[in-house]
Amino acid sequence: MSEQSLPDGVRPENADALPEYAERVLDVTELIPPGRVMTYGDVAEYLEEGGPRQVGRVMSLYGGGVPWWRVVRADGVLLAGHELEAIDRYREEGTPLKEASRVAEGHLPRLDLKRARWDGGTSVQGHGGGAAGRSGRAQGSSGRTRGHT
Repeated sequence: MSEQSLPDGVRPENADALPEYAERVLDVTELIPPGRVMTYGDVAEYLEEGGPRQVGRVMSLYGGGVPWWRVVRADGVLLAGHELEAIDRYREEGTPLKEASRVAEGHLPRLDLKRARWDGGTSVQGHGGGAAGRSGRAQGSSGRTRGHT
């Protein structure tokens, strides 16, 4: 990850550990309950740091070990190249979708953001959330895989 793609003042400490900002983005991603989503901008706003592009960069480099399909574009369009896997996961989790019309390119559904969007609230039924729910994971040595695939 280039230093340019991270928020001001955020720098990786060493090449083996995830940058602190990346850890925070991935932690938020793990908090999103099944069947719900946050946009890249929502994650940045939740963290009060960076923006959609920085969150997208983190997800593209480090998001393979977290539920990446729950961090989405603001227009509800599915992630290019990962549409089929994402659709399977959305259907499995019951994430609200808007079915595509027959004239839509590729006939792929979009996310129904009005119904699927999660605001980051702390009361999530059936979800451990927080650091206590992720025992055994040391800061900077998460064992997460790189990228979406």
